[in-house]
Amino acid sequence: MSVTDAAVADTAAAAALERGTLEALPQQVVTTPVADVLIAHLTAKHGPLMFHQSGGCCDGSSPMCYPLGEFITGDSDVLLATIAYSDDGPGVPFYMSRPQFEYWKHTQLILDVVTGRGGMFSLENGEGVRFLIRSRVFTDAEIRALRAAGRI
Repeated sequence: MSVTDAAVADTAAAAALERGTLEALPQQVVTTPVADVLIAHLTAKHGPLMFHQSGGCCDGSSPMCYPLGEFITGDSDVLLATIAYSDDGPGVPFYMSRPQFEYWKHTQLILDVVTGRGGMFSLENGEGVRFLIRSRVFTDAEIRALRAAGRI
């Protein structure tokens, strides 16, 4: 899903919610409080950020944090969410590769932080902690709402 497609789907979902024809749309990516703190720290250090969840290769399936625009996204990526909104900025886009999204589209991703080394190219590398994805399967009602909104 492109940024434009996501915006259209979100606008359609908001209108359906107002009409009462759609249940509340669940968030596809949420953050823990410790992830929010690390994102704020990395933003102060590196400027605007972005995440990409690829699901394989060099750093396994770790969520990778980059300076905004450093990782080039395209048709093979899905914008799942914009996370970590603050008074200082517009939030952080969170992308996932389309093949990985097909596997995970029925789950809510929970961006968390644990002690350890970050991904080789991820900005938290060297901070003594790393980002980690936890997840939960959406309920049937949440899946219906996401389908109706064109999100899955």
